[in-house]
Amino acid sequence: MGKIAESCLKQLFLDARTHNKWQNRPVAIETITELYNLMRLGPTSANCTPLRILFLMSTESKERLKPHMAPGNVDKTMLAPVVAILAYDTQFYEYLPQLFPFADAKAWFDGKPEFAEITAFRNSSLQGGYFLMAARACGLDCGPMSGFSNEGIDKEFFPDGRFKTNFLCNLAYGDPSGLPGPRAPRLSFDEACKIL
Repeated sequence: MGKIAESCLKQLFLDARTHNKWQNRPVAIETITELYNLMRLGPTSANCTPLRILFLMSTESKERLKPHMAPGNVDKTMLAPVVAILAYDTQFYEYLPQLFPFADAKAWFDGKPEFAEITAFRNSSLQGGYFLMAARACGLDCGPMSGFSNEGIDKEFFPDGRFKTNFLCNLAYGDPSGLPGPRAPRLSFDEACKIL
């Protein structure tokens, strides 16, 4: 397998930006489905795949979200055609007999809520990265966010307590006029990495 084309690198990384302003263009359910079907192929430990996604597309569902958003995130979120709540299933291990039939992996987590929680959070975060790349691969722009009340969103959308919010992501076709300017700096290899 060789390096992917420069045009793909540009779409996924080099030219991709976090968007805060959106074109008045709907996102098709088929695109959302394609995004998920790509994202789900990324690896997780013991294929545990704890990420659960709630796609808010109606005005009513976004209004339910609004009271739990930090003030600076309200407008861009309310105007986004799609807002994804990326959550994790604290009982993901219930699916392990189906997803990892090679061992009794369910027993690794059953009755061990702290171990299950950290595994679910870590792997749902990993899947969140795949989500962003899959969205960009499908031609969408992303606006991933913190800046919300986890407790408020969990009570509103996941009241039984099984799912817990990890982060939010606005999805749509970005309006470049909303970009604040050039890309913000990143740490260099030498600032962030060491080879031992």
